[in-house]
Amino acid sequence: MITYNTENVKMPAIKKRETTAWIRRVAATYGKKVGEVGYLFCDDEHILSVNREYLQHDYYTDIITFDYCEGNVLNGDLVISLDTVRSNAELFQKPYDEELHRVIIHGILHLCGQNDKGPGEREQMEAAENRALALR
Repeated sequence: MITYNTENVKMPAIKKRETTAWIRRVAATYGKKVGEVGYLFCDDEHILSVNREYLQHDYYTDIITFDYCEGNVLNGDLVISLDTVRSNAELFQKPYDEELHRVIIHGILHLCGQNDKGPGEREQMEAAENRALALR
């Protein structure tokens, strides 16, 4: 089950049923099934407090992924700052909707085992995001 909630922001204009089906399709390409995945859309201040409290990081980010996966079943909480998504869309000159979906699937890709911190991993993650966006 995938849930969508908000903290300090309005729910983004996503088609939840279509988004859920897309997430399931992407997970299936990695041999995974979706278990309990919760999205929390928030503002920059909320994600900063989550980043400080749980990760001891003192900076804004677009997404924080908490991974509770068991075997091939994806379970996790994904916290997304819509403020940072909007800023990044402007910075990268991308439509807001495209950037939002890129971040939505970015967290799922982390749950599927994709990383983006080591050498060459950022490029691999971007390629995986592009493949996933093509499945929308």
